[in-house]
Amino acid sequence: MRTTKPLIALAIILVGSIGCKKDTKIVEDPVISTFYFIRHAEKDRTDPENLDPELNQNGLDRAIRWAEVFDPIPLDLVYSTNYERTSMTAAPTSVKKDIDIKYYDPNTFDAEEFKLVNEGKNVLVVGHSNTTPMLVNKILGMEKYGQMDDSDNSSLFIVRIIDGVATDIRLKMD
Repeated sequence: MRTTKPLIALAIILVGSIGCKKDTKIVEDPVISTFYFIRHAEKDRTDPENLDPELNQNGLDRAIRWAEVFDPIPLDLVYSTNYERTSMTAAPTSVKKDIDIKYYDPNTFDAEEFKLVNEGKNVLVVGHSNTTPMLVNKILGMEKYGQMDDSDNSSLFIVRIIDGVATDIRLKMD
């Protein structure tokens, strides 16, 4: 009888420890960053000498339509180059979302830093026909998109990065 008590105690400890072991894998939510890249809306071309023109009426209308496109999207940041046409394109979305525009220089754009700083966020980036596809390519890490046609003010590039893996799509918003 003496040996049964320790065996019973040992059995209880073993069963208890086996029963308490659970699969302790912690499943984390994926980190999702979504970047929306657009070119500025139609600019005023009446003065070919003006290197920093404002938007024309069609451009102002398009900027307002962009704000409507982005209305249901919970944006965290709005970036723009420091030009009248890009700032004016970003402004309606910025105002509607109550987000200050952050200015960037496409010539010093560091894609890895940008992805790190904006990890897990929804970000709108307004650029130009030559810089917008260039930035998308840098974010993707490949040369996928060429310079946009000068008449293309309606392309929307969406780059989504989920746990470091990027996917992209180009839409026309005419």
